[in-house]
Amino acid sequence: MFYHDSKLQYNVRVEKPNPEFARMLQQAIGGIEGEMRVCMQYLFQAWNARGPQKYRDMLLETGTEEIAHIEMLATAVALNLEGAPLSLQEEMAQDRVVGAVMGGMNPQHILSAGLGAMAVDSNGNPFNGSWIVSSGNLAADMYANVMAESTGRLLATRLWETTDDPGMKDMLSFLIGRDTMHQNQWLAVLEELGGLNDVHPIPNSFPQAEENQEFNYAFVSTKINDEDGAAERMKSARWGNGPSMDGKGEFKVTPATPVGGLPKLAPPDPRGHAQQEQMKGSGMK
Repeated sequence: MFYHDSKLQYNVRVEKPNPEFARMLQQAIGGIEGEMRVCMQYLFQAWNARGPQKYRDMLLETGTEEIAHIEMLATAVALNLEGAPLSLQEEMAQDRVVGAVMGGMNPQHILSAGLGAMAVDSNGNPFNGSWIVSSGNLAADMYANVMAESTGRLLATRLWETTDDPGMKDMLSFLIGRDTMHQNQWLAVLEELGGLNDVHPIPNSFPQAEENQEFNYAFVSTKINDEDGAAERMKSARWGNGPSMDGKGEFKVTPATPVGGLPKLAPPDPRGHAQQEQMKGSGMK
């Protein structure tokens, strides 16, 4: 059950409406770094959660908060569009159509949304549900959440740099702060699960005795030659020598060597209607 409060989570004000900035804010709504992505990611992780109830509760609460952030950004888009022309003829008469529409304003804000926000990114591409990560593995999901909040915070800081509107800077400062908390929140779960040693390798429920012991902690170097000293750099790097990050192995550098032989495929299935010349061959030559 979800409930709604008619008041915004944080104040949204626009002193100087800017249709071009409204378009940029769409990235924070429906873009891959946006609030729709984290909202649906956390909610699906919660709805699919198995295990300790506190993690489901936390994900539900945070996913629900992200709905409030979408509402704030949608309000900001609408406020930035106030005063934008509803008539292209009106705009052309004032000789500003190229600047307002072609120069940055999204025509869909007029044509499709009546000067409102949409579930799209800054280029008008619809939100894509394939961006949502809900793996059923708590640790893997937490790392996906850290990445989502990191790119979301990065986007918000870039938007903050782009605007000179005090109200928009204030709203973005709030969202940036919430991203800071959420990054730390997901990292706290990983620490509570045991940190690097206990969490990794993910999934830690698979017995490591069943994985290839020759390559499980080897950095495979694919450089053909070493004219610039890359091999030594790799060997001296943190991932090229010493104990592994999970404390369960030793890093090493292994030159890439093909050991699998040549791939050999059967002739084409006649029902696939390849060319006759293909039917005569068998495997790769």
